[in-house]
Amino acid sequence: MTENADLNPSGEVEETYETNADGVYTSESDASADTPARPATIAPGAATGRRKEAVARVRIVPGTGEWRINGRTLDNYFPNKLHQQIANEPFAELQLEGRFDVIARIHGGGTAGQAGALRLGVARSLNQIDEETNRPALKKAGLLTRDARVVERKKAGLKKARKASQFSKR
Repeated sequence: MTENADLNPSGEVEETYETNADGVYTSESDASADTPARPATIAPGAATGRRKEAVARVRIVPGTGEWRINGRTLDNYFPNKLHQQIANEPFAELQLEGRFDVIARIHGGGTAGQAGALRLGVARSLNQIDEETNRPALKKAGLLTRDARVVERKKAGLKKARKASQFSKR
C-alpha cells in the first residue's frame, strides 16, 4: 500500500489551505460553489397577517434589514428574543436576512399573537415577491398557514369555557 501525504486515514483527499496577503487562511474550493447564489429579487411586497386577535399589515421593501413596527424597532417593540425570532423566521428560512426593510402596523392581541401575525405577514409578502422561488420553502416550513386557533367562548352556566362548579351528588 502506498501512502500519500494528501490522503487522510479514512482514504479521503484533504482540502488544502493557503494564506492570502492579510495572513488569513482560505480554502482552495470556493464555499459558494456548493450552493449556487440566489437570484436577487428586489421588489416591494405587502400582505396582512393574523393570529388570535392580532392583525399585522406588513410592507417589505429592499433595504438593509431595518424593522419599523408601529414606528419602533424590532428589539424595542418585542423585547423578548423568542418573539423577535418568530417574527424573523421567514427571512431565516429563505436566507434573506438583511436584504429587506420591514414596515408594519400591528394592533390587537398580545405580544405572542402580534409576533405570529407579523411572521405570517412577512411570509406572505415574501411569497408575493417571488412565488416560484420562495413558496415551496415557506410552505414546507408551515409559514404560509394561518394559525386558526382562537380562545374558546364562555358557555352559559359555566365559570369559563369548560370550567364548571364542583358537582355535588347530595
